[in-house]
Amino acid sequence: MKISDSYLTKREQEIMEVLFRHGSMTANEIGEKLAGAPSNSTVRTQLRVLEGRGLIDHREEDGRYVYFSLRNAEDEGRGALKSVVETFFQGSILNAVAALMETRKLSAEEIAELEKIVADREDA
Repeated sequence: MKISDSYLTKREQEIMEVLFRHGSMTANEIGEKLAGAPSNSTVRTQLRVLEGRGLIDHREEDGRYVYFSLRNAEDEGRGALKSVVETFFQGSILNAVAALMETRKLSAEEIAELEKIVADREDA
C-alpha cells in the first residue's frame, strides 16, 4: 500500500512528513515538530494508527520507542504526484508541468536540466 493510495488525516500526513524530514524520532520529538502542540497521548495514538497501517515502525532504544517511516519519501512523492496529475489534470503531464511552471520562474540551469530529462526520456 502506498501512502498516496490511502487516505491520511492531516495530522497523519504531518507526522509522516516529520519522519521523512528528520528520520527516526521519539513520540515526544515528533510532537515538538507538529503544529498546534498536540498532546503526547494524541501523538502516540496517531503513531499506533500509522504503525498498524504498516506505514511506520519503531525500535526500542534505551527504554524509549524510536519511530521511523517504512516508506521512502521520494517514492511516496512520485505516487502522490501521479494521483494529482490524474485527479486535477485529467492525466495530462503537459498540463501539470505547465501549471507548476506558473508557480515561479525557472532558472536557466533548471530549464537546461528539464531539457536534458526530456531528451533522455525520448532516447529511452
